[in-house]
Amino acid sequence: MPRYRDVFRVPEFTPLFLSGSAQSAAQTLAGLGLATLVYRATGSPLLSALAMFGPALAQLVGATTLLSAADRLPPRAALSGVALLFAAGTAAQALPGLPVAAAFALLFLQGLAGSVTGGVRYGLLNEILPRDRFLLGRSVLNMSVGVCQIAGFATGGVLLALLSPRGALLAGAALYLAGALLAHRGLSARAPRAAGRPSPGETWRTNALLWSSPARRRIYLALWVPNGLIVGCESLFVPYAPERAGLLFVCAAVGMLAGDTAVGRFVPPSWRARLAAPLQILLAAPYLAFVLRPALPLAVLAVTVSAVGYAASLLYQERLTALVPDELSGHALGLHASGMLALQGLSAALAGGLAQLASPAAAMTMLAAASLAVTAALSVQASRMRRAEQRKSAEPGTVNLVPRSRW
Repeated sequence: MPRYRDVFRVPEFTPLFLSGSAQSAAQTLAGLGLATLVYRATGSPLLSALAMFGPALAQLVGATTLLSAADRLPPRAALSGVALLFAAGTAAQALPGLPVAAAFALLFLQGLAGSVTGGVRYGLLNEILPRDRFLLGRSVLNMSVGVCQIAGFATGGVLLALLSPRGALLAGAALYLAGALLAHRGLSARAPRAAGRPSPGETWRTNALLWSSPARRRIYLALWVPNGLIVGCESLFVPYAPERAGLLFVCAAVGMLAGDTAVGRFVPPSWRARLAAPLQILLAAPYLAFVLRPALPLAVLAVTVSAVGYAASLLYQERLTALVPDELSGHALGLHASGMLALQGLSAALAGGLAQLASPAAAMTMLAAASLAVTAALSVQASRMRRAEQRKSAEPGTVNLVPRSRW
């Protein structure tokens, strides 16, 4: 069984890991700082949720116009350049007297740029690592996100107490700058994976091609919708427990770290196909307890157990990479990342609206129930597709001498 040290022995994985970790910590610090700043200024759960997860909404625009750049830009230049843009935008959000509307405009621009970053990063990971190490490497990157979120939210809580939300934003800007330097100095110059110029038309054509396969379409929906709805639950931590939101975010990161470690390192390949849906059920079910408006200890337990289920995304990503050619891996994984973040942003907006009409606890319960319903529907569809394939292969005279195209 492969070990984590194996991926760190691969050249360029370490700088990719470190630059991504710095940016994850930066996003955590800056998001908590801006969400707190907006909530103090407006008292709105909706705007607070959007301040933390709103940039994901811009992924909808980026995924339909800019995503073809993920395979058509030099990876090192793209990663370092976008990190510099994030550093500048985050520093600008810390300016005293900046209107809330201006802060959200900067978030939108950051989200547009971020729609390309995911495809560049994960496409580069697919180049750096052998295909049989992709899941392990992706697990390591996910674990770094969990660790950085734990450290980021803990540090953010300290900065909010000792300094101010603006102090957290400036610390986030400094980390974005560090991520840019790590990417520029640690990664080698590589040519783009695909030829041609990026354009909205090329983005549309490739998106349509990726979406045309029922198998890929189901995987994308499984990656986007159930998880996105639960992130909507998490977007309400600040209004649910304003003084303890950082603790809830830390517990979610701990659970995610535990799940990614278990699935990436210890789950054998023969089990992976059967674990994805149960993990997504685990992701949503604990939030049903919020219908009782639990006290902090029970809320902490529910959030921690739930976040273990995020590991299902590792299994679905592994399936996705097996269904696309290498030259479009960046676009395919970027579409996953953009769609996932877009659904998170939409779910945060939905959660904030429901919380204003009812309560944060009621909104969490409704989103969890919706997540379970979507997971059940996708599982039924997967079973039907498997039965149809089995019937087709069992038909008399059916001979499969040539492997099916991955397309």
